[in-house]
Amino acid sequence: MCGIAGFFDQKGFDATAGTQLAKDMAKAIIHRGPDDAGVWVDDAAGIALAHRRLSIVDLSAAGHQPMLSASGRYVLAYNGEIYNHTELRNALEASGKGYDWRGHSDTETALACIEAYGLEAALQQFVGMFALALWDKQEKALYLARDRIGEKPLYFGRHNNIWLFGSELKALRVHHEFTSAINRDALCLYLRHNYIPAPYSIYDGIGKLPPGSYVRLDAHTIDAAPVPFWTLDDKVSNGKANAFDGSEAEALDHLDKVLSRAVRLQMQADVPLGAFLSGGVDSSLIVALMAEQSERKVKSFSIGFEDAQFDEAPFARDVANHIGTDHHELYVTAQETLDVIPKLPMLYDEPFSDSSQIPTFLVSQIARQHVTVSLSGDAGDELFGGYNRYTWGRSIWNKMNKVPHPLRSAMGTGIGMLSPKAWNAIMVPLMNMVPQKYQQKNPGDKLHKAAGMFSAKAPEDIYKYLVSHWPDPAAIVLGGTEPQTTLTSSHDVMDDMPFEARMMYLDMLSYLPDDILVKVDRAAMGVSLETRVPFLDHNVVEAAWQLPMNMKIRNGTGKWCLRELLYRRVPKHLIERPKMGFGVPLDAWLRGPLRDWAEHLLDEKRLAQAGFFDPAPIRKKWDEHLSGARSWHYYIWDILMFEAWRDEQGGCG
Repeated sequence: MCGIAGFFDQKGFDATAGTQLAKDMAKAIIHRGPDDAGVWVDDAAGIALAHRRLSIVDLSAAGHQPMLSASGRYVLAYNGEIYNHTELRNALEASGKGYDWRGHSDTETALACIEAYGLEAALQQFVGMFALALWDKQEKALYLARDRIGEKPLYFGRHNNIWLFGSELKALRVHHEFTSAINRDALCLYLRHNYIPAPYSIYDGIGKLPPGSYVRLDAHTIDAAPVPFWTLDDKVSNGKANAFDGSEAEALDHLDKVLSRAVRLQMQADVPLGAFLSGGVDSSLIVALMAEQSERKVKSFSIGFEDAQFDEAPFARDVANHIGTDHHELYVTAQETLDVIPKLPMLYDEPFSDSSQIPTFLVSQIARQHVTVSLSGDAGDELFGGYNRYTWGRSIWNKMNKVPHPLRSAMGTGIGMLSPKAWNAIMVPLMNMVPQKYQQKNPGDKLHKAAGMFSAKAPEDIYKYLVSHWPDPAAIVLGGTEPQTTLTSSHDVMDDMPFEARMMYLDMLSYLPDDILVKVDRAAMGVSLETRVPFLDHNVVEAAWQLPMNMKIRNGTGKWCLRELLYRRVPKHLIERPKMGFGVPLDAWLRGPLRDWAEHLLDEKRLAQAGFFDPAPIRKKWDEHLSGARSWHYYIWDILMFEAWRDEQGGCG
């Protein structure tokens, strides 16, 4: 895991000044790679590549980047890990061409594959996570590429005829030609989703390279069109055409084998390695598979909170004791949690308001005290139907669709006449009367969210409602319109999908790469910790889409197949409990210790003077939240994180 940065000035530049500028861009992301730094420039060609290294595989100078290929044709600056690089080396050596390896880094292997097969074919052979910048001296062209699912970030864009790129926006901002005009259309998307989906960024002229694609830039390139080397659509279509047709036992054995291999490959490192453990299905399964394949005790990490409503530490402790890990647990106070908030704008580098970023940063901090690499259970929900919305979204639609649309809309309005707080008072006592797996925290809040769906006319409307924060962002953002995204585009592959599969597919396209993976990458790299996600080995992803839905969601419970694999290793009673999520008491904080801070950022005159938002609807929600009439904390947090980020950037506009 590292950080990359650089620029391509098609007119060329002064070598001394260009070298220093590249160094400064890399220095801005030193947290991504504190162990080593490197720069390579060709002033006549106008290219500068910069790299910050977090040494994981081959700690020697043989892994230094940017790295030249054996022939000298290619120069590579690369962030990530190629987990199958040993197999790739063996295949190269078997070709009989003869290789004089300088070390055992995956960077050198990647370059050799690119020389042997070409970039696109090499990318298709890589099993791993990566974002790379490759300079081809022969073509005088720069290639940027990003892994299949988008585990590693890569921003790029053209400002004043210079192409800028980097792992984080803070590296691009160092360049003197960077302009900080905020993209108001992207701001609309941020208010919709609480993150900015690819290919957009918060800045005009700068975007995110979409997952599974590469782009070629040369002296004549003005507009760059990404070229896909892997698409989820292809793998979903292939999964339908080649659905697993064996028995359930055979399907489970196959999945066990594929996932075990992914874990084994991701345990390769020349530095200490561990795993996040919440005690839930996904992280527990990953840790159990690690323990089976490790010669020493696996180091596992969890955090606990004083508020029992958010405390998963006891569950993680029980699982760790059963598996026999070297478990590290840290209880954090409310104040320690609150102290993270001022760091968020700098860490995330563009507006991002998934509040689970706070505990994610805290657990990364404790892990980094003991290891340099940590595996996680992320993506289990998206691949295997774990989110509650997958199970009750269909149920709600099936029931709603039996009621005429005008009547449903009236019902939704009626529910909205009582506050979530009032509904909680009514419904919480009733929760004790239903089976534990159906129990919900804050049922009144969920009822209010469900009521908003009563006006839906199609299943896709339900999904859009469920993943939306502000329902009409363009009415809030002055001068902004909501642009097309992958979520609003047409996808033929969805035509014959069941309701749950549609939601999982859309989550894989946007929510997973642009929220979950961003959250983990920035939090972990903020403390120089590499995170790895075995569920996102593309072989696991492709195997998941070959499984029938009833092996994912069964009897109203998601991740059936993962549970079955876990029960082979961990007793059922240690796992079965209501899904908690990874949250903080944001609603109460905004009425309590964060109130003054929020009041400053939400000041009506301040908002009006900045000129990004219509202050009236924001102030209305803030007043309702403070009074307890409604819980608008997610909406308010979106605005607060944007305003805090804008302050961090010096009030850019």
